[in-house]
This record gives sequence, structure tokens and C-alpha cells, in this order.
Amino acid sequence: MKIIMLGAPGAGKGTQAQQISAKYDIPQISTGDIFRANIKNNTELGAKAKVYMDAGDLVPDDLVIDLVADRITWDDCKDGYILDGFPRSIPQAEALDEILRSREDKVDYVLDIDVPDENIIHRMGGRRACPNCGATYHIEFNPPKVEGVCDNCGGELILRDDDKPETVKERLTVYHDQTQPLIDYYEKEDILESVDGTKEIDDVFNQIVEILGE
Repeated sequence: MKIIMLGAPGAGKGTQAQQISAKYDIPQISTGDIFRANIKNNTELGAKAKVYMDAGDLVPDDLVIDLVADRITWDDCKDGYILDGFPRSIPQAEALDEILRSREDKVDYVLDIDVPDENIIHRMGGRRACPNCGATYHIEFNPPKVEGVCDNCGGELILRDDDKPETVKERLTVYHDQTQPLIDYYEKEDILESVDGTKEIDDVFNQIVEILGE
């Protein structure tokens, strides 16, 4: 079972991908994980990616596609995989389809975790992080025992710049610009399934299991 996860920042697609991975025993693959694994293993592709990453530049599409094409041939992908954060554009989607066709393979499901922007801004604006130990909280859904204080180390909790409403709005604008064409693309291929991501985590996962099957 080959799955692509779509969802705005803060929609919870990473959490759902983890649960899918555990239930169906298939790996969750993000481009970040692929970059790190190749760099750690000193592969030729990893060395190329490292040049761009060290310079603070985006890794070019053709290299990202080569890295993904290689990763999905690993033994742990023999029963399928979940692509989390790839593809991000129509050219990447078309390249992935071409690679899979050449292997007489295809994507089975594209899951779009749909959450309205206002919900995401509320969710992310309530996040608090501890800069000392990295623990994260939410003032509404997962509050610390003492307001503003980390349970683990007693550090002062902060609202990260990434979670400030103005930053979240900018990230959502970029996401919609990039992703709406992908949603249209996969709808035409008749493999897109939209999931209501506003529900509780377990309820969202139950929707996904209904789509994928037991």
C-alpha cells in the first residue's frame, strides 16, 4: 500500500502518518529523513544534498526525486510506504508517477487531512515549547502543570516564532498555493481521499482506517 499524505502545517498529518505506519507496518518517509539517512551513510546522493543544505539552500527537485526514488526501493518498503511531505509540487508528482510506472507500480491513496485555516491558527497559536529540553505543550489540549513552566526541567515556555499567528498565516498561504494544484491533480487520478482533521486524533485515524481497510 503506497500512500501520500497531504495536509497543512499543524493539520496533524505527521501524527496520522505515524499511526498508519504502526498499524500497517509500512515506513513513514519524509524528505528530511531521507536527506539525513543519506548524509549519515555517506552516499553519493547524500553528499550532493549536503552541499545545498549546508549553504541553506533548497535541495533541487531533480535531486529530491532521485533520493525518493532510491528510498522506496529499500527492503522496508516492499509492502508499501507513506510519503509525508512529498510531493510538494506538480512536477514532483508527475516525476513520481513516471518512476512508479517504469516499475509497473502506482500510488494507491492520497490522504488529505483537511483542517480550516482558522482551526490551524488556533492550534498552533496555543503551542508552547521549552527551549531548554525541547518539550512541547498546548495551553488548551496539553497544558503544563504550572502555566508557563516546563514539567520536565522547569524552564520557561515560549511561543515559537513559527507558531505566531502572522507566521502561521504566511505558511498557510504558501501551502495552499503549492498544494491546491496537487489536490486537483490527484482528484483527477481518482485516488484522493479527504479526511476531516478537525476531529479528535483517534476519530481522524478511524476515518483513515475506513478508507484503507483493516
